[in-house]
Amino acid sequence: MGRTIGFRRAGIDDLALVHRWMQEEHVHPFWNLNIPLDRFRTHYEKALADSHQTLYIGTIDGEPVSYWEAYWVKGDVLEGSYPAAPFDQGVHLLIGEKAYLGKGCALPFLREMVRYQFQEPKTAKVAAEPDIRNEKMIHVFERCGFRRIKPIPLPDKQAQLMFCEREEFEKRWNDVYDTTCL
Repeated sequence: MGRTIGFRRAGIDDLALVHRWMQEEHVHPFWNLNIPLDRFRTHYEKALADSHQTLYIGTIDGEPVSYWEAYWVKGDVLEGSYPAAPFDQGVHLLIGEKAYLGKGCALPFLREMVRYQFQEPKTAKVAAEPDIRNEKMIHVFERCGFRRIKPIPLPDKQAQLMFCEREEFEKRWNDVYDTTCL
C-alpha cells in the first residue's frame, strides 16, 4: 500500500525547513544555496515574492519531504536559452528528506506537478534545466516524458535543457493518476 503525495504552497513558515534541505549533501552541489540562514532568508523571501513563480512543499501523507518551484519561462533566466512560447512553464525540484531518497517518490511527484502545470490550457511545454552532472534527476525527468534538448550555460550552473511536450505527457500518463510512492 503506497503513501499519498501532495503539494501545498510554500510560505515564510517553511524558511527553516527549506534552508535545512539546502544544506544536505545530496542537494547543495546542485542548488548552491548552502549559505547562512540570514542570506538564505533574503533569497527565499525574494523567491516567495516573485510573481512569475510559485513555490511548493511536496508532502507524503502530509509530511514535508520536497521543495518545488513552478515558474513561467517568460521572465526567467531560461527565457534566453530557447525561443520560449508565452505560456511555457518550468520546474525545479529537490527531495529534501534523505529518508525518501531512492524510494521511487521523485517520479510520482514530478508527474503530478507537470500534470498540474498542464492544467493551464495554453501551456504546451514544461521545461527543466537540471545540473548537467545530476544524472539521477535527468533520468527521472526522462521517465516522466521530458527529452534532452541541449546543454546550456546558466549563471549558476551548466544545465541540461529538457522539454516535456503536452502531447507526449498525455500519451504517457493520461490514464495514470497514481499519487502514491513507497
